[in-house]
Amino acid sequence: MPQVVRSRVRALHGPPPVAPMPRRFRSLADREAVAVLHRAARVLIEGLPELTDRLVEALREQEPAYRSAIEADAAEIWQEVHHSLRHNVGSLIQPREFREAAHRTSMRIGEARAEQGLPLDAVLHAFRMGGAMVWQDLVDDTARRHPEDIRLLVHVAADVWNFVDEHCGVVADAYRRTERKLAWRRENRQRLMTAALLDGTAQIAELPDAAAMLGLPEHGRYAVLAVSTARRAPHGTAQAPMTLPAGTDALWHPGPDAEFAILPLARSEGAADPAAPPAEPPAGAHAGPGDDASAGAVDGDAELAALAAGLTAPPGARVGISSVVDGLAAVGDARRLAETALRACPAGGGVVLLDEQLPAALVVSSPGLGSALAARVLGPLDRLDAADRDVIIETLTAWLDSDGSAQRAGARLYCHRNTVLNRLRRFEQLTGRCLTRPSDAVEVSLALTARRLLAG
Repeated sequence: MPQVVRSRVRALHGPPPVAPMPRRFRSLADREAVAVLHRAARVLIEGLPELTDRLVEALREQEPAYRSAIEADAAEIWQEVHHSLRHNVGSLIQPREFREAAHRTSMRIGEARAEQGLPLDAVLHAFRMGGAMVWQDLVDDTARRHPEDIRLLVHVAADVWNFVDEHCGVVADAYRRTERKLAWRRENRQRLMTAALLDGTAQIAELPDAAAMLGLPEHGRYAVLAVSTARRAPHGTAQAPMTLPAGTDALWHPGPDAEFAILPLARSEGAADPAAPPAEPPAGAHAGPGDDASAGAVDGDAELAALAAGLTAPPGARVGISSVVDGLAAVGDARRLAETALRACPAGGGVVLLDEQLPAALVVSSPGLGSALAARVLGPLDRLDAADRDVIIETLTAWLDSDGSAQRAGARLYCHRNTVLNRLRRFEQLTGRCLTRPSDAVEVSLALTARRLLAG
């Protein structure tokens, strides 16, 4: 009785101290189950070629992704499955000896299938099919040879399926690592090829591969867009610095001073494919020289004008759009034209189509000559007060922008047409130029453009 009371009192004050749990040992049933597992696994090792044949055939029938791989190289797939089964079944018998080799085999399979482009789901399905087939053979062999031991396999079922899950994880990790590595290599190759096209250093023999890699037609029509913004994308990233009209394809590439976009243009229905042989003209037809080229140019001008009207650039962005060129080989020329158009943009931002601003492009293409022309034509105005000089230049610019109409220029400047004419006569007296003489008018227009674009 005292012993009973003491035990109750102890229970009221808390549980007695618990001794550390001894290390878990397998029960007798577990040890017997492991022995049964080893015995059945040795039978599987002896019949491994036949097991490999059955698993490969099951993959062919049940996994479409593996079916094409097997048809392409059946011997390679057979060897891969055989190695995997040999190491994995061996791991059931001697885990310490086979574990590392089994992991390496599973890693190689994950890497190889990623390089081949097989879906990861298909690879994992194949591993689970293999695990299911191995387990079924273990059960079938035990039931046939030692039916009294079949109940013992229940004790190791979880271990077998945990092993399968472990190797699925190894395969998935190796697959994803390889996939990331391949994606980086592919992106790097695309970046280098895009840079070579824009620099004009791509070899003619490389163009078919470049077209396939970048998804661009080798003989298509192209333009290049150059953008300079206050905020640049991080170095090495192909991030669009602006929004293009819906449906416009663009391949962006960062440059040292601007972002570039290769723009594939739709080929007009009447334009001929440069890769196709020339067609014979119909009898009685007389095509003028450059008819196809001029038609393509008109189409290109309209497409680029629509692009320029529909793009959305951040405030202060300067955008230059090249002329249309034919073929990937000419993308480097288009990039240089786009840079010229970019230099012709106002400092405050804007969009310049090169074909619509060719005089400005001529000026910025040779800034030394442009500055010399501005000094020669407009230099005499520098003797005036700054305010007086600016009024004459503003009037002259408005008059030229109004196609030589003093009436429209006066409306722009909020003054009478006679005031405009008086200022123009004063300009002629100061510079010795005659605005009604075509050559002088051209020089004055170019000088004003040079002063605007090259100042500072």
